[in-house]
Order: sequence, then structure tokens, then C-alpha cells
Amino acid sequence: MKARLRMVWESRSPRDRVLIAILAAVVVAMLCLWLAQSAQRARTQLGASLPVLRAQANRLDQDATEVERVRALPAPPAAQTDLRTLVQARAESAGLSRAMVRIDAPDPNQVQVVFGAVAFTEWLPWVASLQAERIRMDTARIEALSTAGMVGITATFTRSKPQ
Repeated sequence: MKARLRMVWESRSPRDRVLIAILAAVVVAMLCLWLAQSAQRARTQLGASLPVLRAQANRLDQDATEVERVRALPAPPAAQTDLRTLVQARAESAGLSRAMVRIDAPDPNQVQVVFGAVAFTEWLPWVASLQAERIRMDTARIEALSTAGMVGITATFTRSKPQ
């Protein structure tokens, strides 16, 4: 193959060889310029996105530090009081006892609560406060009432067992 290319090259006149060499040099120079321009454009785009990426990396580091801190905290002890009494006390402190229609405790670690008409925006933080005490909601049936923001709720809560 090499010998064949050499033969084709030597079969050209000296003028053709110079012209081919010049054209090849121009093509190589154009290719180098195009590559340099593409690299410069990519460098500019990457430079513009660098502050955003650094901010995201800092936020991830902060989040990782927070996760480590929270994991190192001891788990809050489960309340030893009667679950029915505890849920009722939390409802009273949240101002939801006036809307509570019924509270039943089928067993010591489970309670069913029925609210007639309660503001949904008041009920959600109450549920979150129960979850902070390791009381989780198993089931809930929520019905929208005719008054905006008001709902009727039947929910079952259980106490998480210590691990």
C-alpha cells in the first residue's frame, strides 16, 4: 500500500505535488482553527456554568453534613403514656379537640380519630407533630366539605414499636 501511494505521488508533476501539499496544509490549518474555536466556545460555556456547579456542590456538602448530624442524634424515645391520651392531648394543644367527634383505641398501640369539620391546614401540622413522636398514620379518609379548606377526616394512628 505504501509503495502504491509513493508511486501515485511520484507520478504527479512537481507543480501538482506543490499544489496538493499547499491544499493539504490549508485543510489542516482550517481544521486546527475549527477545533480551536470549538474548544474556546466550550470553555466559555463551561466557565459560565462553573459558579452554579460550585454552589450546587457546596449545597450537597452542607446537606451531607446535616444528614450526618441528624443520623448521629439519638432517636427520640417513644412516649410511654397511653396512646389515646397522648393523641387527645396533642389535639387539644393544637386546638383541634373542638372538631374531634370520636377517638377510639382498639388496642394500646392503635387509635382511630374522627374529625367532623377541621381545617386541613391545621390538621397537617398536627399529624406532623404526631409523627415526630413516632406515631404514624396508617390510614386516612379525607372528605372535602362545602366550606373551603374544611374537611372531614377519619384516621388511624399507630405507635411505632421500639427497635
